[in-house]
Amino acid sequence: MVEELLAAGIAAGVGVVVYLGAAARVVKQYERGVVFRLGRLRMGVRGPGLTTIVPFVDRLKKVNLQIVTMPVPAQEGITRDNVTVRVDAVVYFKVVDAANAIIAVEDYRFAVSQMAQTSLRSIIGKSDLDDLLSNREMLNQGLELMIDSPAVGWGVQIDRVEIKDVSLPETMKRSMARQAEADRERRARVINADAELQASKKLAEAAEVMSDQPAALQLRLLQTVVAVAAEKNSTLVLPFPVELLRFLERATPSDPAQPPNPPAAAAPPAATPPAAPAAPDTVPPALPAVNGSAPALPAQDPAAGRPPA
Repeated sequence: MVEELLAAGIAAGVGVVVYLGAAARVVKQYERGVVFRLGRLRMGVRGPGLTTIVPFVDRLKKVNLQIVTMPVPAQEGITRDNVTVRVDAVVYFKVVDAANAIIAVEDYRFAVSQMAQTSLRSIIGKSDLDDLLSNREMLNQGLELMIDSPAVGWGVQIDRVEIKDVSLPETMKRSMARQAEADRERRARVINADAELQASKKLAEAAEVMSDQPAALQLRLLQTVVAVAAEKNSTLVLPFPVELLRFLERATPSDPAQPPNPPAAAAPPAATPPAAPAAPDTVPPALPAVNGSAPALPAQDPAAGRPPA
């Protein structure tokens, strides 16, 4: 009899242990338990710790409340300014209502992933390329709002959405590089022009100051010569300005014993042209007379003093 009671007690203890083993469940701190009894949702969500259910009647499903980091696959689309790009993103979300996350949607992770991909394509089509590259904060907010609107009914809260990378075609990259280079060249020219304008104004002011004191210009020239002579790898050609001569002439005292203006030298006599040759004194012999008349003399040229040829 005692042995039977002992065996029954042992069997009852084993049954209790088996029952407790089948009924006991442990819910972690970052989890919540949703209990279904014969397919119906039991009111209340089981918190963290040790909890029990009715074996073979109740089913406990655990839901993780940690923030989930889900990468969104790269989506290829055409922007509003007709540029083909590939954009990928990442979504941070967490479950705030464990019951709705189990009942309202079959797989909330898959649903959030598909919604994120669809919203990302929609954002690409509504945005310009410049917005995707430089104005991502606004696009992230819009993408978060588009994903969070349907996810609220699933018991899921979108914590943050970030666009990670924007892939561009090689031709577009080269075009953007040329555009950036041209823009930098334009800015450099504007800066140089502005510097020239400021320098011209300062030089004009310096010229006005130097015009009152001519010696200042010479001093500035000497300073320039000193600055150039510091480098010994070049040949310096220094012109001697007339202004310096005038400055030295005014600075040199005059000698009172020396007349201010020396007498001019006597001019040499002017050269006389050679005299014309005198007419010859010889008279040609007379021609013999014809028929008793007087002899005829050859005609004389008064200008040359000699008979004509």
